[in-house]
Amino acid sequence: MKAIWLSFAAIFMAELGDKTQLAVLAMKGKGFSGLGLFIGSMLAFGVLTGIAILVGAWLQERIPTEIIEKGAAAGFVIVGILMWFEKL
Repeated sequence: MKAIWLSFAAIFMAELGDKTQLAVLAMKGKGFSGLGLFIGSMLAFGVLTGIAILVGAWLQERIPTEIIEKGAAAGFVIVGILMWFEKL
């Protein structure tokens, strides 16, 4: 149960106001079905989450956790810098 609430809180806060949410908002503004957008976005997020879990499990068996964490942090920094200079 702890994993459920922890992942919900982390993802909710991380995704609040992100590009995906704004894209769905824009599609709804163009007249797309709310139910269709909900189902489509949930399916997409479910597939992406499943891929992340599978890749994470595969990496966990092969690479020490601290290296994975540092790699993820470096990735966020790189994306942030690219966004800062409008290259992404």
